[in-house]
Amino acid sequence: MTIKETQDIIIEEFSMFPDWMEKYEYLIELGKGLEPIEERGKQEKNLIKGCQSRVWLDAKYEDGKLVFKADSDAIITKGIVSLLVRVFSGRMPREILEADLTFLDTIGLKEHLSPTRANGLLAMIEQIRMYAVAAAAAK
Repeated sequence: MTIKETQDIIIEEFSMFPDWMEKYEYLIELGKGLEPIEERGKQEKNLIKGCQSRVWLDAKYEDGKLVFKADSDAIITKGIVSLLVRVFSGRMPREILEADLTFLDTIGLKEHLSPTRANGLLAMIEQIRMYAVAAAAAK
């Protein structure tokens, strides 16, 4: 499945909820379903700078693909990072760097986040892209 196909599925899932309270509840459920990060992944070096809450993003480069694990101490933020892990984990660095993240605007996520959470979302995306740049350079 491509990044675009994954985004299309997420858009379809969010379209089932008529208002943002239900979409927030769905984000919380997604966060609860996020595969836990190992304790060794909860290191200072894996903390996303620019997030109001604590968000850890751990990346491994395996068989030409980046595999992400993440966690957060805030329930909404954990849901947000779970969406990014879903879209980007298991992808080649080139795919990540070329991805157009249309789903964030289409589902209305950016406009329904507080300014600090929106900054955190951008910081998460930037860190994922930095991992992709580093992995692509290491080839």
